Amino acid sequence: MAAVLEMIFKNEEQKNVTISISDPVEDLTGAEVKAVMDNIIAKNVFTTSGGDIVQASGARIVSREVTELELS
Repeated sequence: MAAVLEMIFKNEEQKNVTISISDPVEDLTGAEVKAVMDNIIAKNVFTTSGGDIVQASGARIVSREVTELELS
């Protein structure tokens, strides 16, 4: 099953900005993700068309299962 960590931020225009990371470690905690998000904000790592990222808004791990079908 494929998993993606989505870190959701707000920019200066209060619009959502999502940064996705493929295959996060399985035992990842909310506190660890929050620390990384705070570091991204503090170091001003990214900017968007709506300005700098200014706030951590949420985080989630999205899992996806794909089943291939045989075409006959």
